[in-house]
Amino acid sequence: MALLHGILLFTILNIVSSRSILTGDPIFGQPEQIHISYGRDPTLMIVTWVTLNQINESVVEYGQYDMFDLRATGNVSIFQDSGSEKRREYIHRVVLNNLKPGQRYFYHCGSDDFGWSPLFWFTAMRNDSDFVVRTAVYGDMGRDNAQSLPRLQEETQSGHFDLILHVGDMAYNMDIDNARVGDDYMNAIESIAAYIPYMTCPGNHEYAYNFSQYVAKFSMPSSIGTYGGDSNHFYSFNVGPAHIIGFSTEFYYYTEFGFDQIVNQYQWLEQDLKEANTPKNRAQQPWIITMGHKPMYCTNSDDTDCINDGGYTIIRTGLPFIEAYGLENLFAQYGVDLEFWAHEHSYERLWPVYNGTVYNGTKGAYIDPDAPVHITTGSAGCDERHDPFGIRRPWSAFRNNDYGYTRMNIYNASHIYLEQVSDDQHGKVVDDMWLIKSKHGPYSYFE
Repeated sequence: MALLHGILLFTILNIVSSRSILTGDPIFGQPEQIHISYGRDPTLMIVTWVTLNQINESVVEYGQYDMFDLRATGNVSIFQDSGSEKRREYIHRVVLNNLKPGQRYFYHCGSDDFGWSPLFWFTAMRNDSDFVVRTAVYGDMGRDNAQSLPRLQEETQSGHFDLILHVGDMAYNMDIDNARVGDDYMNAIESIAAYIPYMTCPGNHEYAYNFSQYVAKFSMPSSIGTYGGDSNHFYSFNVGPAHIIGFSTEFYYYTEFGFDQIVNQYQWLEQDLKEANTPKNRAQQPWIITMGHKPMYCTNSDDTDCINDGGYTIIRTGLPFIEAYGLENLFAQYGVDLEFWAHEHSYERLWPVYNGTVYNGTKGAYIDPDAPVHITTGSAGCDERHDPFGIRRPWSAFRNNDYGYTRMNIYNASHIYLEQVSDDQHGKVVDDMWLIKSKHGPYSYFE
């Protein structure tokens, strides 16, 4: 009997393993790579996911108190990767409307025909500016050697963060193996990104096929009224007392895709900063925070731009020979308070700096400083490992080469607290600072 049972089991397993799986099978309709992102309005949340065959419906069922009493439908678009296999995936986007600010919602996504995702939850953004915004900030996290991911997963699901800012370079690279590396990465971060908004900007490791994977997979608040396209590269949103801007440094370096995007982004940034600086808007969101991938300033010893120029000068001053569309003057002119960067696989905190000169505050380095504060946080973990440091420059305040990420708490209109977590040292805080400002706006050299 035991022998017969063994033969039967072997036969069943052999049939299952030898059967070719068709693209219409339900398993290929299961949602994967699920992540959420903010819209421009606190009552909105965007849910994005992928399936491996076409499904007519893109549905999110959601509600409070574990009830699916609400239902939203969206759209599905076909994404064809440009690799040798020309793989097709189906990108689903659903915008949840009329959310109650500050309320927790439970949700799953999928369809009645092909099945549903696991149960997830999120908290809708509050619609006032009087609450503490808790954020994790990092760049350069790959599929392999994503050392900070387990700690980020635990802290996210324990309720420590309201959102994530990923400052470029993900998966390493999303296009490799006909985009399967990107799929693996997006599934890995689902344990974070399906619970709290995962806000991104592109890095150099997203450049393949004109950033097509990045544009297809991420849904950022739109600057032009649609989801996808340029809105993934540059956009802004308000959360609590902060106006946060994501933009692309890569437009300046991958000019084979054209120069128009540099001009378009610069003009959009200028207009967005003007609007953010109107008295009404600056009173409601006094902090202006930016994130872009390649840093204006850096001191790493394995990077030619850091060694020779102390950073990526094209970002600071603009295009060579004409010195147009540089961002350092623009950001200082409109009083940007804090600038996050990555690209270097390390952590570096700068003194307040403008045009290579330190402008400390009157009662301490970060108390009413007369220049933006720069933080480079690109040590979340990837297969390229660490980037060592070279000679320290006068504007460099602190450097650390552990794997880790940054925590930022925006407490109110005057106080931001930042700390760097070392994963190598089991979550130890290896650097911290308070940024304190009694007023916000253009710096003295622009008044």
